[in-house]
Amino acid sequence: MTFKYSVTLPIAGGNKLRRFRAWAEEHLPQLSYSLPHQTPIKTETMVVRLLSLDDRARILQAFAQNPLA
Repeated sequence: MTFKYSVTLPIAGGNKLRRFRAWAEEHLPQLSYSLPHQTPIKTETMVVRLLSLDDRARILQAFAQNPLA
């Protein structure tokens, strides 16, 4: 799979990858995405790689309705 598209989401704090996976499983279970191997705890954003622009629109809409805690 080639993840050509990306979206940068505001996510602060620790365990960003684990928290995003749990959020995506709950709100967008059919979404295919790629995450970085790790993210520094000091960063307040995270880039999520996606397969299509439609996936980007879906994730932005779901994130607006149910932001990551």
